[in-house]
Amino acid sequence: MQENNVVLVLTHTPTLDCAKHIARTLLAEGLAACINIGSPVVSVYEWESAVHESEEIPIVVKTIQRHQERLLERLVALHPYAVPEALVVPTIAGYSPYLAWVQSSTLRDPE
Repeated sequence: MQENNVVLVLTHTPTLDCAKHIARTLLAEGLAACINIGSPVVSVYEWESAVHESEEIPIVVKTIQRHQERLLERLVALHPYAVPEALVVPTIAGYSPYLAWVQSSTLRDPE
């Protein structure tokens, strides 16, 4: 994969305020072109040998591969969970003008 290829980074946060803080920080630092914050979802998961349910806010971050390691570092540092979800998904294809916009919005070196 080339360093300027668009990737998506997925996570969930416990609150909308937390999601907005992470989104604004990643944008301000030049690590993302766009971040979608979704409606609350219910997550069911096992943690410390018990099944839990919690309402979480999904986040989808659009960036380029070159920034993914730094973005993951910042996401984990900003996130309140001990083990936050931080998944990178490569894009196979997309609308060329949109992909070009993501690339041009993230080509500067992050702060």
